[in-house]
Amino acid sequence: MRIARRNAVRFLVALGATLSLGTLNSARPVSAAEKVIVFAAASLKNALDAVNAEWRKESGKEATVSYAASSALARQIESGAPADVFLSADLAWMDYLAARKRIKNDSRANLLGNRIVLVTGKTNAPAVDIRQGFNLKGLLGDEKLAMGAVDSVPAGKYGKAALEKLGVWSSVEKNVAGSENVRAALLLVSRGEAPYGIVYQTDAAADKGVTIAGTFPRDSHPPIVYPVALTIGSKNPDALAYLDFIRSPKAAALFEAHGFLVIKQAVVQP
Repeated sequence: MRIARRNAVRFLVALGATLSLGTLNSARPVSAAEKVIVFAAASLKNALDAVNAEWRKESGKEATVSYAASSALARQIESGAPADVFLSADLAWMDYLAARKRIKNDSRANLLGNRIVLVTGKTNAPAVDIRQGFNLKGLLGDEKLAMGAVDSVPAGKYGKAALEKLGVWSSVEKNVAGSENVRAALLLVSRGEAPYGIVYQTDAAADKGVTIAGTFPRDSHPPIVYPVALTIGSKNPDALAYLDFIRSPKAAALFEAHGFLVIKQAVVQP
């Protein structure tokens, strides 16, 4: 009788442990495999982090984001990296993947716009009138101009195009310190390692260590457009819902709060 009773107790303890384990498992955070994997331009970090927090709050789902230069992310996707969504800082790198059949073309939309600005970490630096032939070389002297790499990073390409259009590129080309992404260029200025840099307006707003010295005219460079699309390899059933959310009015308000221009055609009403 005692043996039977002990066995019954052991059974109930084991059953309780199993039920407790099941409860713990059901309460676990979403696994990495279930999260929507997003590859996004580095300049989107603050805004997209806010959007993703709202997505999690509303849906109970999660997105995990890799932030880097659009060029680096596009090449990773081309090589088979397991991304569900690609958010580029320019059209060229989205076109690059489209040409290689690495995105779902019917999911593609132009989502956001931005401005490029000249920033400085200098205290009480005078405003710079950015116009044809402005004396950027005189501001720099022998010091560096921080930019994204001008042959690959979108912010660097926009910056070079603007300086060429304004007729000052040849005078400052040797001063350029090209960075792997625009946030790295911003950091050089914020840390005082370069007196001036060219970054997005939204980057300048995200770093209290810099101020905007001047804003580049819109017609001095190609339009700044951030396109978004699902990748051809995405199998995540939540990826489309995530894409719909970042194109929703609620997400649009968060992007605008961080200084982005929302392209209205991309906003999908619920």
